[in-house]
Amino acid sequence: MATRHLFSLPIHARIATPTTCSKIPKLTHFRNWVSQVGSKSMGLALSTSLALALSSSTGVGYAEAKTGVNKPELLPKEFTTVIDVAGFLSPGQEKRLAEAIADLERDTGFKLRILAQNYPDTPGLAIKDFWQVDDRTIVFVADPTFGNILNFNVGAQVDLEVPRSFWSHLAGKYGNIFYWKEKGEDASVEAAVNAISYCLKEPIGPNNCSEVKESY
Repeated sequence: MATRHLFSLPIHARIATPTTCSKIPKLTHFRNWVSQVGSKSMGLALSTSLALALSSSTGVGYAEAKTGVNKPELLPKEFTTVIDVAGFLSPGQEKRLAEAIADLERDTGFKLRILAQNYPDTPGLAIKDFWQVDDRTIVFVADPTFGNILNFNVGAQVDLEVPRSFWSHLAGKYGNIFYWKEKGEDASVEAAVNAISYCLKEPIGPNNCSEVKESY
């Protein structure tokens, strides 16, 4: 697989060219929330309980002024890359997803983490330390509370490898209410993981992650 050249950039900036990236300040961890059915990426506040209170600039009817949730007691006793406090996934699906995540991390160095929840029943901010979220981490929050079930936090280095349009297209395809109502929340989660895996394993180039595909 081709070597990925990784830099950091502010969330409002476009991906820099090689001549400018050295001048861009380092982005702090856990800032690049992107989600949803529209054509543009959206900033999302972690403090408003993991992807469920979009900024007012999105124009989407998400709840505003939600209180941040921090419930470490809802975390599992042992480390796992898949946390399902909503009961969307069967034990077999959780195992299959965990194996896919391990393969992805081994092959690409990127860390995918999945939290299935129904706000406000969520460990919330506690997952940041539990998973040691960093610039190479994708936190995928599956929560149907406000319609679209797919929400993503992408680390700064992931943000440079994957166009932001990918995440909004992914949410639009597999996260919309019609899809998960018909096929189930678990189907949305599994389809999204397959698409993320395909994207991150694609060779580096101008068209990588330009389409949402389900398998690699």
